[in-house]
Amino acid sequence: MTPQDKFANLKRDRNPMPKNVEVALVESDLYQAFKARPAYQQNDYLGWIIRAKRDATKQKRMKQMLEELAKGDVYMKMSYNPK
Repeated sequence: MTPQDKFANLKRDRNPMPKNVEVALVESDLYQAFKARPAYQQNDYLGWIIRAKRDATKQKRMKQMLEELAKGDVYMKMSYNPK
């Protein structure tokens, strides 16, 4: 499956990857963990961060995403069992 195929079944608009999020994922060595998540989770995380109005809220949400990716078994404060 190519990376583009992964997003083919999304029913909602695909959110773009902001540069600051990409940098944070690379610097924290979590970019591959992010890409390993299902397309809907990647899209949800990005949309959730983008929709925040205040910079402080964006930073808080990005911190939560990074922590959840580092743990590996959490998604939006819910249990997540990767295949």
